[in-house]
Amino acid sequence: MRDWLSHRVVSSPDETALVRAEDGEAWTYTDLDRLVSETAGRLVARGISEGDRIGVLTPPYVGTVGLVHAAMRIGATFVPLGPDLTGRELRERVERTDLSAVVCAEPTEDAAIVAVDDVANTPVYSVDDPTSDAVEAVHAVDPEPVEPVEWGFSDHLCLLFTSGTTGNPKGVPLTAGNVYSSAVASAFRLGVDPDDRWLVSLSLHHMGGLAPVYRSVLYGTTLVLREGFQPGETADDIDAYDVTGVSLVPTMLTQMLDRRGTLSDSLRAVLLGGAPAPDDLLERCRDYSVPVYPTYGMTESASQIATATPTQTTDRIGTVGRPLFGTTVTVVDEDGTPVDPGETGEIVVDGPTITPGYVDPDAPDRLDRSAFGEHGLHTGDVGRVDEDGYLYVLNRLDDRIISGGENVEPGEVLDALHAVPGVEEAAVVGLDDDVWGERVATLLVADSGVVGTNAPSAGDDTDEGNGDRDDDSGDSDEGNDSDDGTDDDGGDESDGGNVDDDTEATEIGDDDDTGVGDSDAVRTADVGESDPASVDDERLLSVLRTRLAGFKIPKTIAYAEELPRTVSGTVNREEVREILRERGYDPRDGPEAELETAGFQPADPADPPEPQADGDSGGDDGVISDDDADSSSDDGDTDDDTTSETGDGEATENEDITDETGETDETGETDETGETDKAEEIDKAEETDEH
Repeated sequence: MRDWLSHRVVSSPDETALVRAEDGEAWTYTDLDRLVSETAGRLVARGISEGDRIGVLTPPYVGTVGLVHAAMRIGATFVPLGPDLTGRELRERVERTDLSAVVCAEPTEDAAIVAVDDVANTPVYSVDDPTSDAVEAVHAVDPEPVEPVEWGFSDHLCLLFTSGTTGNPKGVPLTAGNVYSSAVASAFRLGVDPDDRWLVSLSLHHMGGLAPVYRSVLYGTTLVLREGFQPGETADDIDAYDVTGVSLVPTMLTQMLDRRGTLSDSLRAVLLGGAPAPDDLLERCRDYSVPVYPTYGMTESASQIATATPTQTTDRIGTVGRPLFGTTVTVVDEDGTPVDPGETGEIVVDGPTITPGYVDPDAPDRLDRSAFGEHGLHTGDVGRVDEDGYLYVLNRLDDRIISGGENVEPGEVLDALHAVPGVEEAAVVGLDDDVWGERVATLLVADSGVVGTNAPSAGDDTDEGNGDRDDDSGDSDEGNDSDDGTDDDGGDESDGGNVDDDTEATEIGDDDDTGVGDSDAVRTADVGESDPASVDDERLLSVLRTRLAGFKIPKTIAYAEELPRTVSGTVNREEVREILRERGYDPRDGPEAELETAGFQPADPADPPEPQADGDSGGDDGVISDDDADSSSDDGDTDDDTTSETGDGEATENEDITDETGETDETGETDETGETDKAEEIDKAEETDEH
């Protein structure tokens, strides 16, 4: 078949295809087709052809939607790049996928230039007017005639990213058949109505944001696009545009409810993925008739794997529902043997939505299938299936942290911490966070014999009583932990998703050039002998910001003379958490800040507030599924967009969220309330960027 838009414009020429939420401007399918034809013609004039891979580094513009369909029209693979990643992170992705070109916009032009630095034969084109001589405007050439290319179901439609324990990103190609099958399965689970309108406020470089772009065209429904998540405005969009479906992560939904009390009764489905859905949030949704569909998915499945209905969330607490049509879920033991119903094991998935493999880092044209076994793709997630076929995702085989729907690998954070002068050892864990689900936390050992003034001493009880907030009982420490607290078989690094980073997309240069001198990296103070050495907070953060996306930077830190270890010598992660609960503080606030504030205060101005999707985050077709799965390979890791993480699998940037909505099992009028004081506080925090 040809690109899906070229089919849709024939059958629904005058139907509304796209609405920009900020100003209400709308495009019919005829309008969108005209935009796509022109964009495709200009790309062809720039030398892009069938079989090429196009890297797209643009904000969630209407133009980005046009690029998605233009790539399909000319037979090229769409490769979304996260505009919130650092230059180093972007360059890794460009190098590993053999891109024919990178398309940017004015806000991402500098990052695009850095991304292709030292990468031969990768031109940069801008959809805006370039400010650098190194970039050419897409529109500076006349469009050439384009005949829509015929697609096979095995052709690679898009390619998103995951990464392994080494921090090297891995590409996850999704075929036209993967995305098409996922859209069909989602429609069977959620239902489709010709008048459906799906709201996207997630980044389009995650499956959570990208899936609705494809699906709305397949369904012939309307895509409502908000160019960046803002809780109050996003909630208002639902009412203003009669939105029937929206894909969110729990953090986003919580903030929207805090602002508006409830959501418009036009909604048929809120697909919730990217992180575990707290019981109190689900109860809150039931009380206000918000039709929530918790989902388990991943980038490697092109969106959701299983989705629970609102009724099922009440009748079967904790379930993510039954697998979608065509998807097979098998729970296996350590030997790969299927277990009986009710028994726990690793979740393995198979079906027409599952990626054919991972891009081989040594040969971009080859696929790595080492994460696949007899029963399909090993996700690295631990779960069980009950007698009635309902799936429960329990925890992760590795120690990945999911913060605001984004996957954070401890190994990547540790690498950055070890680059900080004065840091001898570190352990990285996740602490429960009422706002972000989890926050990144680290226990540090500074140069021995040097005592610092940053951290409270071991006997400091100023934060007493705040530990309940950070209960991490849900975190799993299965597997063998390495000395630094990460699994020996590693976790993957996730690409930044909808959460904005406080790092700028520029390259730092030499990895060792941190700009921090050894002489002043560790401070000495006249304090008691029981106080461990510490590193200056500002120095610490300045190094981390050059190496990590903002949401990966620890929001809670503490110091110790040595890391707690088990009898076998591995880091005792639960004891690490206890120390962080007792003595941890937010390095942005200083050591005297109460633990209550840790992880909640606005980050630096460059650190954006969008909590997102692979993860997928949970990715049902209307959900965030950032869970990538590549758990069985040593360097692979999977990103879950729901409650679980993957062990050896891969972490994708993506959370998938789908665009279709389904009829809910619950109806009723919603009570709209005015903005609360809490909402006003959150609004203020957003202005300075959270997370």
